[in-house]
Amino acid sequence: LPSKDKTANGSISLGQRVLWNGKVGSVRYIGDVRFAAGEWVGLELADGNGMHDGSVMGVSYFECPAAKGVFAQSAQLMEVTAGAVGAATTADEAPATLPSKEATSEGTFSLGQEVMWKGNKGIVRYIGDVRRA
Repeated sequence: LPSKDKTANGSISLGQRVLWNGKVGSVRYIGDVRFAAGEWVGLELADGNGMHDGSVMGVSYFECPAAKGVFAQSAQLMEVTAGAVGAATTADEAPATLPSKEATSEGTFSLGQEVMWKGNKGIVRYIGDVRRA
């Protein structure tokens, strides 16, 4: 499927370097997909901890090496600044650009806390409101 040059809100452009879940990636596709509704952004991750090669369920959206591709929505992405490119390569090193609460209102989660999600370890880096694309 052909890619758009920019997301509908203009916040993300093809070729742009972004942060997704603390990982640096390059935007390789923007547009509709057959596996979910809405506008999606295809990324080629720098570290190779992705899920595919740009093809999902037999449909090729972009090309990248195996296990370097992921899809995300634009609200999940942050622009990589020149100072952050070298430093922000893992979740432990990702810069915090939005103000965050220290803990959830019920106290279940706090910043820096190690958590498990779908069998994967992670660290809480942000608590607060999010904006959906």
